[in-house]
Amino acid sequence: MLLLALGLTAFAFSALRSAAHQADGVSIAKQEQEAGVAINAALDELAQSQSGVAIWDPAVTQLRKPKPDWGWVDDNIGTWLNFVYAHDVDFILGADDRPLYAMLNGERGAPDQFHRFSAAAAPLIDAARGRTKGPANPHERLPGRPAGPGSTARTSPRAIHATDLVSIGGRAAAMSVMRMIPDTSRVKAAPGAEPLLVSIRYLDTGFARNLAKEQFLAGARVASTARLRPAELSLPLASSRGQRVGYLIWQADRPGRAVWSAMAPSAGLALAGLLGALGALILVLGNLMRRDARSIEELAAAHLELKAKEAQAHHLAYHDPLTGLPNRAFFNSVGDQIAAASQGKDMWAILLIDLDRFKQVNDTLGHLGGDVLIQQVAQRLKGLTTSSDVVARLGGDEFAILLSERDSKTAIGAVAKAMITALRQPFEVLGTDVYIGASIGIAYHPSCSGDRSELMRKADIAMYRAKADGRDAYRFFTEDMDASVKFRREIERDLREAIADKRDLYVHYQPQMDPTGAQVIGFEALLRWDHPERGSLSPQVFVPIAEETGLIRELGLWVMREACDVARAWPKVSMAVNLSPVQFRMRNFASEIAAIVREAGVRPSQIELEVTEGVLLDDDQNVKDALRKLRKAGFRIALDDFGTGYSSLSYLSKFEVDKIKIDRSFTSRLGEADDAAAIIHAVVRLGHAMGLTVSAEGVETPEQQAFLESAGCNELQGFLFSPAVSHSAVGAFMRRHRRAAA
Repeated sequence: MLLLALGLTAFAFSALRSAAHQADGVSIAKQEQEAGVAINAALDELAQSQSGVAIWDPAVTQLRKPKPDWGWVDDNIGTWLNFVYAHDVDFILGADDRPLYAMLNGERGAPDQFHRFSAAAAPLIDAARGRTKGPANPHERLPGRPAGPGSTARTSPRAIHATDLVSIGGRAAAMSVMRMIPDTSRVKAAPGAEPLLVSIRYLDTGFARNLAKEQFLAGARVASTARLRPAELSLPLASSRGQRVGYLIWQADRPGRAVWSAMAPSAGLALAGLLGALGALILVLGNLMRRDARSIEELAAAHLELKAKEAQAHHLAYHDPLTGLPNRAFFNSVGDQIAAASQGKDMWAILLIDLDRFKQVNDTLGHLGGDVLIQQVAQRLKGLTTSSDVVARLGGDEFAILLSERDSKTAIGAVAKAMITALRQPFEVLGTDVYIGASIGIAYHPSCSGDRSELMRKADIAMYRAKADGRDAYRFFTEDMDASVKFRREIERDLREAIADKRDLYVHYQPQMDPTGAQVIGFEALLRWDHPERGSLSPQVFVPIAEETGLIRELGLWVMREACDVARAWPKVSMAVNLSPVQFRMRNFASEIAAIVREAGVRPSQIELEVTEGVLLDDDQNVKDALRKLRKAGFRIALDDFGTGYSSLSYLSKFEVDKIKIDRSFTSRLGEADDAAAIIHAVVRLGHAMGLTVSAEGVETPEQQAFLESAGCNELQGFLFSPAVSHSAVGAFMRRHRRAAA
């Protein structure tokens, strides 16, 4: 038995060591992959940022003047690229490749300073001019050569640019040389004689800092030589033209080594103790075999073991095995006792706690990281309560606190506030700082009458109110919350009946016009509910309830069928249908949508699916798969309410949307707020630079239409043209509009 135990011990240590090495290997490979992706993204983003000013009528027109307004060039090109896209250096070269303009580190400089960069820029200038015949790298669009299948360039197919890594004075940098051409046919191009925009971003400045922040590469830096400090890794940086420009160096993250270092000493001590205990047990058993009282000793040992198991079973029945805290059964039992013993105005409270952003920790660090975090949360909560309080884990990331012997609502709120503050502080989990928060709902006696289960129900309602109000906060239960829950339940019941009976629900259709208002381009399907008792209800009231209860699936598919009926009747116009983010997370969602359109006899390219930015921010794999399948099937994707959330170039390019819709809040402020016109101009330029259609919502006056048309919007929508009309009125609207146009 000793030999077997020793063999198992050696095997366990060997397996743990091997697992640690394998974990380190996987982590290092992932870090190298992330570093490579970041370098490639930096090249693509540099060229993409150029296209916003290089493919632009006003810039080309200004540079063709005998005496260009360099102040205008500062404001619209040099300063824009420096402050918005963090360019370090920008030059504009003339048709003869001589420098005309220079912006260095946010200030205009002398053009002749280009000689410091000319050696590095010469191969890219020749490639952009078409004077060399070498193959293009995945980040370039060179003249006369189509982008290859492995191209990652995010610029418009009209853009011509050479983009690569270079070495400038011993510093590694990303450089892009792009022809400056018109974006419309109003300004004629001069092929071969275009000005060139030369942009440079050094990799040893903000790029390296962003690697540490976004790719979690600790201590990331860029150096000219691979001189590594202890525990560092390096990635050689070379241009596609064979030039070594430097090395990307960072502090290696080796989770396996950390786990091994943390576990090995304690595991060794435990195993040594186990082996010692095993040896002692063998000696004892040998002595017992030589005694006549062997049977009595064995019975005594069996009795002790039974008692220990009974105690263990009792403990497990009332305690959480992960944290050691009381579980739901224990909490309910103590709560019932306090509720029964409370006299008159005795004050006690129940706090229900739900952790915010816990799922992100599980997804990032795995279930082991989630378990470690739960244990640390339990310790912090326990440290903020007294010995007469009960801190319990109900399951998952839910905790419950039973506070006794508090003399006021303020004292209860102080405990909740301290818990919110404590849970905001970082947690060290597997060598990583993790940030979460908590939403807390509170119900206390005697303000809330009832037994323990009633207080828990009310605390649960208050907790969901805290989540609805933005999370990371606590809320006391109030009677209006219960009324709100009752209202939501009634709406859910009535909506379920309306969907089942196909009554009181309607789809209306608002026209989408060309910029002149003369041509109908399409319709947007808008859901309406004429409630038999409450009257017309806004989708903002009942759609969130449908999402929470799962009714959104059947409701969304019904709207799609209704919209396809109209689309089939008018095959030359598009039909836009709004989709909920919840629908995207449902299995087989994309297949169901495609089947409805196919059965209706409608082309997928006629259907435009409008999504909000929440869909793009969601990192759920079902969402990604659904978007990919829908685009592959031929559906067009439009990003609704653009500019009101977290829109960014990375989301637009990553998910390849076809259209962006300017939110009505910007349209309504035209003529009232100075920034509204500037924002709309910027969005239109951004959309056109990325090859997207730009639509504006909420057009209500001729002045708004005129401005949006001049700004370059491709489509307009609003009450100026027509409110949403019923299914039966679509035909009349189309005939009336055609007569008016004729």
